[in-house]
Amino acid sequence: MSRPSLLPTQNAERYSGYAAYSYLEAGRDYQPFALAAQVGRVAERRFDLDESQITRVHRLMADNIVLSLHEHAIVLPEDGDEVRRYNRTGRQRTGYEGLSRSGLTAVIDNFMAGASCVTSQSGWKWDDMIYALGFRLADLAKQDYVRLATSVEDIHAAKRDGTVALIAGFECSTMIENELDRIDMLYGFGVRQLGIAYSQSNMLGSGLSEPADGGLTNFGRRAVERMNKLGMLIDISHSGDRTCLETIDHSAVPVMITHAGARAVWPIDRMKTDETIIACAERGGLIGLEAAPHTTISPEHPVHSIDSVMDHFRYCVDLVGIDHVSFGPDTMFGDHVAVHRAYAGNYAQKSPQGGEHPRVAYVEGLENPGENFWNITAWLVEHGYSDEDIVKVLGGNALRVLSEVW
Repeated sequence: MSRPSLLPTQNAERYSGYAAYSYLEAGRDYQPFALAAQVGRVAERRFDLDESQITRVHRLMADNIVLSLHEHAIVLPEDGDEVRRYNRTGRQRTGYEGLSRSGLTAVIDNFMAGASCVTSQSGWKWDDMIYALGFRLADLAKQDYVRLATSVEDIHAAKRDGTVALIAGFECSTMIENELDRIDMLYGFGVRQLGIAYSQSNMLGSGLSEPADGGLTNFGRRAVERMNKLGMLIDISHSGDRTCLETIDHSAVPVMITHAGARAVWPIDRMKTDETIIACAERGGLIGLEAAPHTTISPEHPVHSIDSVMDHFRYCVDLVGIDHVSFGPDTMFGDHVAVHRAYAGNYAQKSPQGGEHPRVAYVEGLENPGENFWNITAWLVEHGYSDEDIVKVLGGNALRVLSEVW
């Protein structure tokens, strides 16, 4: 007997059908691309749930705030070989249709700005980040389903009126160079989350791909203090081990590992050490489990899937407790592996110590922002987690931290 679908069969009631940049004329005002499907691009993950459990999944999603700590809620080109050309236009398309079926209340969207490469092939330039931010926010302003959220109240308002709150974030601070006031400018533009470094070192600290980690610089300490004063969430997902620990220690408020996994489960540099995860939790922060292809793998599930990711989830819950764990799947609408292929030379990381593992075309069950949290909730229900714990990891933990930081 076939397992029933969990996913909604129609768009959210408040969504009117708006498509990105439809206030402009494609081909005249901006360059068009054939885009990936936002719904049904890959096979749906099915779970062994009975009717009452499926009802429970839908109730948990409907009644509670569901917040993804890290996504790129954009639509990629259908042809993966066009990813760089598409990103160089600066006009990445928000996936409104996919978000309308996601069940999300809020999403921290990191804009893929480091991949924009409008003025440089290397990424992370100030102008490129402003292109990515400005175009996306202009488009958001022309519709009324996805709202830019700059406060916790905006998230609650989105829940009340059936819309989606988009929280603007950037994965690293490389583009501020040595200009501390650029953090204030980003805050003024609506950015509420900022990473320290993206794999490669910058003026603030070391990235996780470097052969040595010099830790948080003096400028980095000043940047952390400025983010604290502004009320901006600090992300250490791509920072080196020492830089992570020194950022946690220097910040006056909790920081987050918005998208990573546990190195004790899969020993690659992209994952975080127990020391870092514990330190983050002890200061009140969270780790969000990610699902970018070929990251959160586990020995029990070396073919990357939701089951691999949940092995990291269980480990982190055992390590620091359910109050300090959430999810930042780090997905988009389209071929994520094609993005990695397109930018492999830009953001090369150290060779994984985890050994060989099967390559996947996508992460089954956590492939795009439109399906991730339905499947996460289904997995948690299937594995016997209580309503109280599910509510915490879906969004309750994140709201607690954002309330303190913002």
